[in-house]
Amino acid sequence: MKYFLITASFLTLSISVFAQAKKPGAQEKYLTEVAAIAQNNAVKAAFAEIDRLNPQTTEELILLTEIPAPPFMERTRGLKYKQMLEEAGGVKVWMDSIGNVLALRKGTVGGRIVAIDGHLDTVFPEGTDVTVKQKGDTLFAPGIGDNTRGLMVVLTVLRAMEKAQIQTKDDVLFVATVGEEGNGDLRGVKYLFDKSEIKIDSWISIDSDGVGGISNQGTGSIRYKVTVSGPGGHSWGDFGLVNPHHALGKMINYFSDAAAQFSAVAKTKTSFNVGKIGGGTSVNSIPFESWMEVDMRSEDDESLTTMDSIFKASLQKGLSEYNDNRKTGPSLSMKVDQIGFRPSGITPEESSLVQRSMAAIQSFGITPSLFIMSGNANWPISKGIPAVTLGWGGKSDNSHALDEWWIDDQGTDAIKLAFLTLVAEAGISQ
Repeated sequence: MKYFLITASFLTLSISVFAQAKKPGAQEKYLTEVAAIAQNNAVKAAFAEIDRLNPQTTEELILLTEIPAPPFMERTRGLKYKQMLEEAGGVKVWMDSIGNVLALRKGTVGGRIVAIDGHLDTVFPEGTDVTVKQKGDTLFAPGIGDNTRGLMVVLTVLRAMEKAQIQTKDDVLFVATVGEEGNGDLRGVKYLFDKSEIKIDSWISIDSDGVGGISNQGTGSIRYKVTVSGPGGHSWGDFGLVNPHHALGKMINYFSDAAAQFSAVAKTKTSFNVGKIGGGTSVNSIPFESWMEVDMRSEDDESLTTMDSIFKASLQKGLSEYNDNRKTGPSLSMKVDQIGFRPSGITPEESSLVQRSMAAIQSFGITPSLFIMSGNANWPISKGIPAVTLGWGGKSDNSHALDEWWIDDQGTDAIKLAFLTLVAEAGISQ
């Protein structure tokens, strides 16, 4: 999860990552609608249940965090989460063929489905110590915020709805997705929208820190793995033979220079990064293979497409120049694999989902902020389906780091806000 907030004055702020933020407000009709829902006796009972459940919510946050969920290895955590949803009651629960865990709570009218989502996976590889350590009021563990806390928000919303016997008009789908992070490439949410038979009409992700922020815009990204191959050989005996590392370095140099020039003049923030490099067998061997993984991002698809073209041209320029100047042996070959794609897009501020999200936040006396991020909501947004990402509450930092931490500082507020937004969007039956 990486995100950027946008201010009315376009000044850069820092919340837990660098952000640009503006401070909007909901229209009067949505403020009135949400205020009426908040005064509903069943909703008040649900809020009380969220408070009552808080010790259990924290205990189970620790339990889930300590079940490893490395990329492409979320099943064990998914099965435990499935059990938790089943124990909450009132829903049909299943795990689909890709590993998403789903729970459908029927509405009184039906016809529409409003989804609320947290993702199962973390960025940490197999073997990472995910034991939760407590120092004072702070919990430390990889993944305790991103996004185990998001999962607990989703689960607690369901439990509160059941305890208070909240009836919505629309069906509500509780979702724990696989593959949100890194090379998972949003595979869980892509499967739901592209291959499943479920028709989702509105999407709420819980996948950012704090409370009061609403992501209604997705940062687009394209990711590649580039592999350069040659015959390989001995560094002394075969000196002069083509070297994939040397060629890859030339490609990176051309790309870095050209991409930096474009990034400086692009109409919206546009970034590039060579994140991983590998290959070779020993210091005295000419490698037979060299590879890199590259990430490019932008707030608009046009700039992202331009950066993509610069990248591909730089690869070809570097490879051709290197091969043309080789001294002996065959040419190097290159393979380019796209390993990730997230389209940019926006759910307009005027949409009912964004308005209800803002109204819910304002009902707690908090000024909402709109921000941009890359996450599960990118995919429905790109398909024209209203989607937002809300915070998991409390205080947290160091997401994607081994010393990630979370503090329960009014953490129930975020759960109540997610609940209120969901019930407003799904419609409450009187």
